[in-house]
Amino acid sequence: MIHITEANQTSDYILLENLADTIWREHYIPIVGKPQIDYMLEKFQSAKAIKNQIVNEGFEYFIMYFNKKPAGYLAIKKEKEHLFLSKIYVLRSHRGKKIGKAAMLKAEEKAKAYHLKVIRLGVNINNTNSIKAYEKLGFIKVSTFVTDIGNGFVMDDFIMEKRV
Repeated sequence: MIHITEANQTSDYILLENLADTIWREHYIPIVGKPQIDYMLEKFQSAKAIKNQIVNEGFEYFIMYFNKKPAGYLAIKKEKEHLFLSKIYVLRSHRGKKIGKAAMLKAEEKAKAYHLKVIRLGVNINNTNSIKAYEKLGFIKVSTFVTDIGNGFVMDDFIMEKRV
């Protein structure tokens, strides 16, 4: 029912770009506004940006399928002392089907394989539904962080961690 595969070719990057465009627009426009989402999608979630993150920056992307249809994606990066959970997104139409939980188990499996005891993520401080979901999965807020992402935009995030 749920299947997770690693993204490693151009067709995967294009699929990820399309998933990001749909998910981010349906979820984040009410939180940060359309201009910031347009900017962030182009800068961070275009097929070209995703390929660069994988090839040059050490990110690993995974596509999540539900009944053989793309349902979301996950991106992680091995850091020195923790696994950075960069992205975990599920299409609205597929939420509540344990896809996010399966993705989190994949992240935990990767953390353990890398001998890391902590998973760390950033989540927008106004993204209350996602914060609640992360807390339900065992994450706790450890700090706040504001990042200038260019073009007059910032990311205002809670940093959350989970021990694995």
